[in-house]
Amino acid sequence: MKLFAGLGNPGAKYAGHRHNIGFMALDGVAQDHGFGPWKSKFQGQVSEGRLGSEKIVLLKPTTFMNKSGQSVGEAMRFYKLDSTDVTVFHDEIDLAPGKLRCKAGGGHAGHNGLRSIHEHIGPHYDRVRMGVGHPGHKDRVPGYVLHDFAKADQEWLDDMLRGISDGIAHLAGGDTGRFLNAVSLRLAPARSSTTTSKPKPVAKPEPAAVEPKPEDTRSAMQKLMDKFK
Repeated sequence: MKLFAGLGNPGAKYAGHRHNIGFMALDGVAQDHGFGPWKSKFQGQVSEGRLGSEKIVLLKPTTFMNKSGQSVGEAMRFYKLDSTDVTVFHDEIDLAPGKLRCKAGGGHAGHNGLRSIHEHIGPHYDRVRMGVGHPGHKDRVPGYVLHDFAKADQEWLDDMLRGISDGIAHLAGGDTGRFLNAVSLRLAPARSSTTTSKPKPVAKPEPAAVEPKPEDTRSAMQKLMDKFK
């Protein structure tokens, strides 16, 4: 069994925020893979299902971001899991929009949700870091992540969420490489073999060769006679 926790803040007014991309990812997985209905449990919303041979518990903490660890810790202990059985999906301002990375263990880099999880289960859990970009200055970060995605972000956001759902069974099975490949195929699809390539430039024709004049073998007298004909 594995626990997949998506981070965010509860309530409709937060639903489209960059901080809630972890909730968005789990919503897509639950819908696409036939998970059970969401139920209130462990200070969060829980949905259970299977991905391949693995039983998976999806968890969206409703404690608000900075207390996410309370919910994650409670669920982990109930199912008698180790922290290494937990994968957290979260927004990452240190990655460009549309970039996704996986990480095992490590620090929380100032992310309030991860900081809370560290306090309750320690640092030894996996993360799916979902890039949302940086506003440019640290003072602007809170307002940036607590704000809806821009319209210009919708295309890559949709591709990233679809890619996560495409590859989630590989992640559940421990194959991070194939999971990342599935996401990449959505974000940067391979060029179709039927794509019309740009026409090659037409080479300029070589100038026609000038034939050499035949050698004049006439005698001087013959040339003089021919001149006055």
